[in-house]
Amino acid sequence: MFTLAVPAWQLIARSAAIYLALMLGLRLFGKREVGQFTLFDLAMVLLISYAVQPAMTGPDTSLTGGLIIIATLLIVNFVIAYLRSSSPFAKRIFVGQPVILAQDGRWLMPALRRQGVTLDDCNMALREHGLAGIDEAKLVVLETDGTISVVPKDGSVLRGRKRVIRQRKFM
Repeated sequence: MFTLAVPAWQLIARSAAIYLALMLGLRLFGKREVGQFTLFDLAMVLLISYAVQPAMTGPDTSLTGGLIIIATLLIVNFVIAYLRSSSPFAKRIFVGQPVILAQDGRWLMPALRRQGVTLDDCNMALREHGLAGIDEAKLVVLETDGTISVVPKDGSVLRGRKRVIRQRKFM
């Protein structure tokens, strides 16, 4: 129950590698928070966790091995959170940067395509911010958390609700 089947360093290396690969995959997949996951996103994360479990543990099924893996994941998560808050470079890598989708009443179509955002989603965000169309917007920004911020031309500020709109196409 407490005897490791593989060296502790191997469990640490495997766990850290899987964590980083998962974070990279989720980062490339889209700008969204956990509370914004769709049912499909949740199913994907659950299936990934089930699929990578053997890669993390290897032949080890000991309690000690499980505790080492948990400690490793918590430490790696803490280190990444610290780096994100203390280094602009790390923040850019792990969080990303906001992307301008429209400026001065015009959609920036290359940015929309690159981010996988549809005009329907953007128009919905405009309506949520109380605007009838893009001609009333000074700036439309896809934030790093997946929300769309809208700055009206007239300077009034309305708060919209959080929305997931980014869906990367894998083809």
